[in-house]
Amino acid sequence: MDVLPDHFVPPPSEHGRRYTVSHRTAYSYGSEMLDGYSVAHLLARQTPFQYVASSVLTTDPDVDERDERVDVFGNHVVQLGVHRPHDHLLVDVSTDVIVEPATVPETGASWELVAAQTAAIRGDMALEISPYLASSRFVPIRKIANEASQRDALVAAFGEQFTTGRPIEDVIGGVCNFIFEHYRFDPASTTVSTPLGDVLAQRAGVCQDFAHLAVGAFRARGIASRYVSGYIETDPPPGEPKTIGADASHAWCAVWIPEYGWVDLDPTNGIVGPDRHVTIGWGRDYADVAPIRGVVIGPGSMQTLSVEVDVVRR
Repeated sequence: MDVLPDHFVPPPSEHGRRYTVSHRTAYSYGSEMLDGYSVAHLLARQTPFQYVASSVLTTDPDVDERDERVDVFGNHVVQLGVHRPHDHLLVDVSTDVIVEPATVPETGASWELVAAQTAAIRGDMALEISPYLASSRFVPIRKIANEASQRDALVAAFGEQFTTGRPIEDVIGGVCNFIFEHYRFDPASTTVSTPLGDVLAQRAGVCQDFAHLAVGAFRARGIASRYVSGYIETDPPPGEPKTIGADASHAWCAVWIPEYGWVDLDPTNGIVGPDRHVTIGWGRDYADVAPIRGVVIGPGSMQTLSVEVDVVRR
């Protein structure tokens, strides 16, 4: 089923980049499973800087149950059920989008003013923004009894970026570049459940960790920040052909500025206002937009998982 627009999006301009994304997730089971249930956040959504021509999810085998809905954050969610014996599950998504160049504001407003304006919002806007100010599963900034506050650790780690009166756009760039320059990308250093405190201590992780880190740095100062899930166009080494399936799911974050909106930043690559990124969805952290998760029921056996992602510019 093609994704319909979330809201009116202007037609793409001549400056937009067109991408086709293929995302294939394959589960193989050592024995036949009797039942299975999965939830996927894999269909792209419209944004002010992204026009979705189509985003289609298919499976093998065909599912017995399929339900599509929009969650509280506006993301497209697909629930899948295979209620008969099966020894594998393939989830294949094909997405065609046009990504427009993002604008980065020059407001001159201090980060303190942004935090104060954010704290003062009321009504429907408060309902929209407040989840991105609070603690969440992977970004626990609240005070923990008998332990040092995660908020204190984040404030200490990024204190130099939040100097008095510094414009919010400079703070966003400062946090983004600080993580890019001082944290090592190392897939072997963390897992999906590695605590944020460990990432702070070892200064190493992957895009998910760095997005959580930036989100925590902003929330600790009262600035709304959300976790964004999607893809990035990656380039092969000079002189080498592009490798099919070499691209992967990516994560970055965004900061909310009153009277402007959301500004995306990718601390893994040191980019503010990214334009080579395809957005799937967003939430408080990874738990809200995990690409796919689920359970199977059947005899105990080995299970293998493979994921292939390819992002091609047209």
